This record gives sequence, C-alpha cells and structure tokens, in this order.
Amino acid sequence: MSPSSPLADVRDRIAAAAKIARRKPDAITLIAISKMHSADAIAPLIAEGQRVFGENRVQEAQAKWPALKAAHPDIELHLVGQLQSNKADDAVAVFDAIHSVDRVSLVTALARAMNKAGRRVPCFLQVNIGAEEQKGGCAIADLPELLAAVRAADLPLAGLMCVPPADIEAAPFFALLAKLADDHGLTGMAAGGLSMGMSGDFEVAIQLGATHVRVGSALFGARA
Repeated sequence: MSPSSPLADVRDRIAAAAKIARRKPDAITLIAISKMHSADAIAPLIAEGQRVFGENRVQEAQAKWPALKAAHPDIELHLVGQLQSNKADDAVAVFDAIHSVDRVSLVTALARAMNKAGRRVPCFLQVNIGAEEQKGGCAIADLPELLAAVRAADLPLAGLMCVPPADIEAAPFFALLAKLADDHGLTGMAAGGLSMGMSGDFEVAIQLGATHVRVGSALFGARA
C-alpha cells in the first residue's frame, strides 16, 4: 500500500485517534462511502484492502455492486441513507447492514423482508440527534418505542447511528448518542455499536466511542 494513499492516511488517523482514546484501532470499522462514485473509482480502494463500503440509495447499489461483490465476496455493503418501507425487500437482498432504521413501520417491513429472504441483516437505529426537521432519524423521546419494536420483531440490532447538525461542533452530539446507548443498556453488548463520524469529524467520534465511521470525501475526494 502506498503510504501516501488517501486510504492509508485515513487508517493512520483512525489509529492515532484510537490511541488517544486508549482503544484498539481494529475495534473501529471504516465504512468507505462510495455513493455517486463509479466502480472504477472504487476499485483502487478494494485493491488496497478496503472491504466495507456504504451507499445512500438502494437503486444505485443494485446497479453498481453485484459485479464488484461477485469478484470480491468478502465485501460488506452498508446502507447509510434513508430507506423507504417499499424498498425493504431490495435492501435486505443487497445490503449487509442498514444504518437508517428510524420508525416502527420500517421495522415491520424489514422484519417481513428478512423472514421472506431467510436472511438477517444487522440494523442501526438512526436517532435525529439534533432534532432537525429536515433530517431522518427517530426523535430521542421515541427511541424506547423503536427499540421495543426492534426486539419484538427480532431484528438483529447493531446499535445506534446519528448525523449531527452541520457547521457546529459535533462532539456534544456524539457524546449524547453514546449516553443514549448507555442509558438503554446497549453499551458493551453486540447491540452497542455507534455509527457516527464522517470525513470532517471521525477522529472526535472515535474518541467518544464510535465503532463505525462513515468516510467519503477524505477517501474519494469531493464529489462534482
């Protein structure tokens, strides 16, 4: 691997942030956000050993990933964008994890899709951590109800996910997500994952407990 590659740089930054937090770098999963990037742009990261990728839209993933996954069966594909209930069957077929479960109706649709497919896909519950009207995610007050629905439907719970408000300090929102996981008994369990942190703030997220960081522009450059 070239020491100057964007992937090597991001991995070094993850390791440095983990060291400060007295955590092991291999406890943090780097999700390379490949939305709106072509298979040709993704190939160099695969060649360097990156195996976890994230997409925002089911249709884009369906068009782009079957051939890549056929060539590299160990690739994991994560859905990080909003999911409509009527796309649950397609999402369960193509993705290995879903980060945007945010309402009971979607839990019901995903449970039905997983039962039909005979496939269990780990799910993160997205919390609207900044109470922003335009953002997906369940309200903090609705998290207990959503957790109960997930457990009743026997969905594999991976943890919590958030996208903090843009252009303000992200750390308090990351700390709040970690506290919510703790308050609901998720910390230290298989369901205790924290999907938080993007290109501009993943080091802070790691220091506050992130287990999955979603990095796009630091790996691929800015999208046109």
